[in-house]
Amino acid sequence: METILVAQFFAAFYGFLAIVLGAFGAHALKKKFTSDQMASFETGVKYQMYHAIVLLVLSFNLGFNTLHEELIINCFVFGTLLFSFSIYGLCITGASGKKWRFLGPITPLGGLLLAVGWLLLLYHFIENFL
Repeated sequence: METILVAQFFAAFYGFLAIVLGAFGAHALKKKFTSDQMASFETGVKYQMYHAIVLLVLSFNLGFNTLHEELIINCFVFGTLLFSFSIYGLCITGASGKKWRFLGPITPLGGLLLAVGWLLLLYHFIENFL
């Protein structure tokens, strides 16, 4: 039950922030960002929204009876945090001229967690439905 609430909380929180940050990027940051920074920022927003939707769908469809199911949710929650928010940080600090380079290696770690989450979900489907 607790993992369901965590998944639903982060689904709603990430979904809300994706809308706010997307609008902020499109309006307030558009003039401050280079085209590459804007594209990167938009990638962070897209991945965040995609995974907010996935978390919401999974929260209504998984039983959360196993560690495996909890790992799927954790990979998506932490992967989104590391991937999208490191991109936001890199873009915003880069636009200000004081890029936080330490965030660079964090982005692929987040991407790796997202990929692992998808592989765990695939394994879950194979294990339970084939």
